[in-house]
Amino acid sequence: MATKMRANVFTGPGQLGIQMKDVPKPGYNEALVRVTLTTICGTDLHILKGEYPVKSGLTIGHEPVGVIEELGPGITGYKTGERVLVGAITPCGQCEFCLSGKWSQCGGRLGGWKFGNTIDGCQAEYVLVPNAQGNLAKIPDNLSDEDVVLLSDIASTGISASETANVQLGDSVVVFAQGPIGLCATAGARLKGASLIIGVDSDPVRLKMALQMGADEVIDHTKTDAVKEILRITGGRGVDVAIEALGTQPTFENALRSVRAGGKVSSLGVYSGKLEVPLDPFGAGIADIQILTTLCPGGKERMRRLMELVSSKRLNLKPLLTHEYSLDRIMDGYDVFGNRKGGVLKVAIRPNL
Repeated sequence: MATKMRANVFTGPGQLGIQMKDVPKPGYNEALVRVTLTTICGTDLHILKGEYPVKSGLTIGHEPVGVIEELGPGITGYKTGERVLVGAITPCGQCEFCLSGKWSQCGGRLGGWKFGNTIDGCQAEYVLVPNAQGNLAKIPDNLSDEDVVLLSDIASTGISASETANVQLGDSVVVFAQGPIGLCATAGARLKGASLIIGVDSDPVRLKMALQMGADEVIDHTKTDAVKEILRITGGRGVDVAIEALGTQPTFENALRSVRAGGKVSSLGVYSGKLEVPLDPFGAGIADIQILTTLCPGGKERMRRLMELVSSKRLNLKPLLTHEYSLDRIMDGYDVFGNRKGGVLKVAIRPNL
């Protein structure tokens, strides 16, 4: 086996590049996975811009699909050569937060997100998986890498917005921003039984995809006042659930203004700087509006359930993979993804292309 590997390494704001690193050796309850497919996430862009701090020298990326190369001590039920999907969130399953069902907050605030945050991530030829017994999800033979790679993060995150808000059969839902997360939130609202789903964006490619993912109505917020249009569609009532999938003050405020009294704002966006709650749409704090947040649920059981949705053809995310690059050309992928060129939705990265 190789002793060196290529990895996409963060060295400072605006500075990412391929470096050679040692191939790690798995310890207790760890697994070494040879990465066959991964992708670039919006959170990686926040890191590149210096908007989310990580240490210099860290390998970026948190959405791995691959093959088990080596298993550390203490792992049972797996063998080398098996194809696995690993969630972006890798909970330990033993701490207070995990045992309370808050897997993504493993060990403390945001603690479940380790790849490309506190430990080396998967935009590399190999990745070391922590807490591997609880985080290696075997991929069924009938599913390809492309079928499952987006389950690791954006599908789990997007669908979780409706789960956290406890969307009921017949609910009305609006999803602000139809980027990759928002498109998965649209699909999630459909899966949870919403009877009316409204997608809001300005990109015609994304609005068209929103309809494909389950939206009943789409609104281009550059051509019409989105909040007024949502109120018109709902007969002045407002939606039961407003999902914020971008992480900006305007989209957060519009979500608040769109929701009915006693409704819910389910927030997925990663915010930078200061976020303010305007009192008028919040009903001065006494309109019984709930503001909920969710970090991507992880663990192998979550991944298994998501793969079941794909296997049963209730969820198909392959149309979101619009571009593909080798690891050596990953910065071209960052350019295309970050600047939204060529109708990009998600960029696939193949380390061995």
